[in-house]
Amino acid sequence: MRCAVLGSGSWGTALAIQLARSGDDVWVWSRTDGAAATIQRTRENARYLPGISLPDGLTFSGDMAAVLDGADVVVVAVPSQSVRDVMTAAGPLIAHHAVVCCASKGVENGSLLTMAEVLEAVLPSGLHGRICALAGPSFAREVAEGRPTAVVVASLDPNAADVVAEAFHGGAFRAYHTDDVVGAELGGALKNVIAIATGVADGIGAGLNARAALITRGLAEIGRLAVHRGANPLTLAGLAGMGDLVLTCTGDLSRNRRVGLGLGAGKSLDEILDELGQVAEGVMTTQSARNLGRSAGVDMPITEEMYRMLYEGKPVPEVLRDLLGRERKAERD
Repeated sequence: MRCAVLGSGSWGTALAIQLARSGDDVWVWSRTDGAAATIQRTRENARYLPGISLPDGLTFSGDMAAVLDGADVVVVAVPSQSVRDVMTAAGPLIAHHAVVCCASKGVENGSLLTMAEVLEAVLPSGLHGRICALAGPSFAREVAEGRPTAVVVASLDPNAADVVAEAFHGGAFRAYHTDDVVGAELGGALKNVIAIATGVADGIGAGLNARAALITRGLAEIGRLAVHRGANPLTLAGLAGMGDLVLTCTGDLSRNRRVGLGLGAGKSLDEILDELGQVAEGVMTTQSARNLGRSAGVDMPITEEMYRMLYEGKPVPEVLRDLLGRERKAERD
């Protein structure tokens, strides 16, 4: 197949590498011609994935029309808050037969739409039935290095999910499929918020018990919101839920965990993001997740406290105090 990847950051590049490994003809779109030309010439994305050689069959370009020309599978891997603008431009250029898979994880601020809902809002109606979402525990660098990875492709159209899963599946990369788009998307987006909270706890030395409690109670509030939106609760026990949550909360490659670690150590958010040099999706998703939970009437105490810390300047010790001081309740409430 011919595959197009929109986004040349670490995640887009890693996914393109896996598609090329599987034998597909892969084109990657970069926002700037200069960045694309450099990567194409050096066969390395030195800014985002230094030391990883690009395989044959992988072409980088700043020309979106050329990248999308005749593509059977279109993978969206830009920051979640950029998906609307990028896909508005891409929509008229996508072949009518293509399957569109969103690998961006987040909830759009303002509209509070998931990424699949954003795609439905901006893409031609003929593509709506073939929209997919990619989720699951998958650090970009490990995917690019060919380390064992399992993901899930979600779509209401089983044929579309099969096309995307087959495109990615191969070698050490295993792709499952599901029809629970809501569960896969909300699990993938909201785990970034909990990862910041877990990083904060680790940054102040709260201990391993606290880490486990935050991950578990974080999964509970993700599940409450996802099920309220129509998700299958079993999805949250799978790759898009518990799998991605555990990885992002505990893995040293997690940008969102590193944000939390920095905040716990007393650094400012601006300082931390400057050091990262990449987008940490959880920072923006904290705002949209908090608003989404409130609009649905779903109790999300960890998300609420992360919002107050990130956007209202609430001190870390007060955040921890208020989380621990909440009224006792039944575990499944």
